[in-house]
Amino acid sequence: MKTKLFAALGAGALILAASQTAMAGVAVGLNIGIPAPVYVAPPPPVYVAPRPVYVAPPPPMPVAYAPAVVIGWHGDRYWDGHRWYGRREWNAHRRWY
Repeated sequence: MKTKLFAALGAGALILAASQTAMAGVAVGLNIGIPAPVYVAPPPPVYVAPRPVYVAPPPPMPVAYAPAVVIGWHGDRYWDGHRWYGRREWNAHRRWY
């Protein structure tokens, strides 16, 4: 009985192996070479300094200077900061006696 079992198992294994090899066929394929999409990291940003802006300076403003008049005697006249006095007028105005 054991011999019949081993013979049946051996025959089944041979049939299984033969069916696998019989199904192995030769296939010829034709492929069109389209590359797969590839992610490429963007280049690092490049800093570019802004162009300098040259602006012409404004025209110089006219400067008005006040006349430099010093308080005191100027020749035969006296300036007290408000008005001019003649010498006689000043002496009459500033009498000390």
